[in-house]
Amino acid sequence: MELLYKSTRGGQSGVRASQAILQGLAGDGGLFVPETIPALTLPLEVLSGMSYRETAYEVMKLFFTDFTEEELKHCILSAYDEKFDTEVIAPLVKADKAYYLELFHGATIAFKDMALSILPHLMTTSAKKNEVKNEIVILTATSGDTGKAALAGFADVPGTKIIVFYPKNGVSQIQEKQMVTQKGDNTLVVGIHGNFDDAQSGVKAIFGDRELQEKLQKAGYQFSSANSINIGRLVPQIVYYVYAYGKLLENCELTKGEKMNVVVPTGNFGNILAAYYAKQMGVPIGKLICASNENKVLYDFFRTGEYNRNRPFLLTSSPSMDILISSNLERLLYQIAGADAGKDKELMEALASEGKYEITAAMKERLEDFCGYYATEEETAETISDLYGETGYVIDTHTAVAACAFRKYSADTNDQTKTVIASTASPYKFTRSVMEAIDKEKYKSMEDLALVDELSAISGTEVPKAIEEIRTAPVRHKTVCEVKDMKKTVLAFLKAE
Repeated sequence: MELLYKSTRGGQSGVRASQAILQGLAGDGGLFVPETIPALTLPLEVLSGMSYRETAYEVMKLFFTDFTEEELKHCILSAYDEKFDTEVIAPLVKADKAYYLELFHGATIAFKDMALSILPHLMTTSAKKNEVKNEIVILTATSGDTGKAALAGFADVPGTKIIVFYPKNGVSQIQEKQMVTQKGDNTLVVGIHGNFDDAQSGVKAIFGDRELQEKLQKAGYQFSSANSINIGRLVPQIVYYVYAYGKLLENCELTKGEKMNVVVPTGNFGNILAAYYAKQMGVPIGKLICASNENKVLYDFFRTGEYNRNRPFLLTSSPSMDILISSNLERLLYQIAGADAGKDKELMEALASEGKYEITAAMKERLEDFCGYYATEEETAETISDLYGETGYVIDTHTAVAACAFRKYSADTNDQTKTVIASTASPYKFTRSVMEAIDKEKYKSMEDLALVDELSAISGTEVPKAIEEIRTAPVRHKTVCEVKDMKKTVLAFLKAE
């Protein structure tokens, strides 16, 4: 049975997986969603004995039905290879009554590697399947991690170029150094004077510029996206939760049919949406706990049913979550509206024009799988310090937001359900915030890269290759622009002015 895709705003339907991957954003500005969510075809007891790669195939084959077995397995094996520093790809570590699913063992030490290692292979395979002759231009906005993971995935991939926009003063020193030192003649990294939402809105505006697309088409280019709005980014994330449940089952931490809760530190809503899809596929997931930092637009949404981005944009120690427009939430809205594209479009138009919308009472009732919590900056630091003091386990700031949310949820509900926390970045990526949380006086005067060695010493872990590489790497990308000049910057890079 072929699984086809449609736009959340009703303008496209009957789209094959490879076409949706290539297109990225639907032509009407909506996001591609599967026409149905497929059920797992193997029992979880069977999946529990499988490797990450084998599990990935069993999940992705249900969504990417126009890929042959050979094509899909090639994509998976090319993605989840020696780039990862552990054979298991995504280890589960038990600490303080929760299981931390470490999603940061790839080339850029953040969870974005999990999907962005495979996306270039899915994209180039899709291009061949659809006889695309144009060069594919990946256009992406990043709040810190997507950018580097996308750059690493697409660098020097034939038939592609990649342009990444990031907020110039809105990422960590190490995140920025990772991006601006990126090799590859087909790569461009651009800092913008603005925040992540400005970058994301600028990219969406470029995607929606029909005149520009026609101009580039004549020059032999076509746009696609590596952001989590691309279904080729979202589907690989579903694997995390199928795999995590299977491993807990295999290790006798769960019994057959027993539920697990999931906590996800959330910005653009793709990772937690993947967990929701995994639940619909048949994984026994109880609560989906959406963890926000002080930019708590999602926390407020789950509490009130109103999404309101009209508030100060705060720069926090968890910059990948410094987001006020959570793009993937649109996919959830579409589903809880009963696949009503008209309603979805109405809400998205309200968000664009007024910066807010409110869902109906019936839609709010369908959010019962979710609950929202948030952590202040102080609570985030305290959580890092407490967990290290109690267990010796060191987590990054984003994971700490989730761990804090888990503690609050447990205190509020006394729910004893086994819980998986998505650990989305290595503490090495945010060394200053992590080390100052552990001992501010001792570490506040040290340089970020010097703190790396201190972190290695206290955690008993090796410094990741991704960090070692940037210690001496030269800066290759120095472009900075205003938001209004993003389109001009794209055209200049492509020599299509």
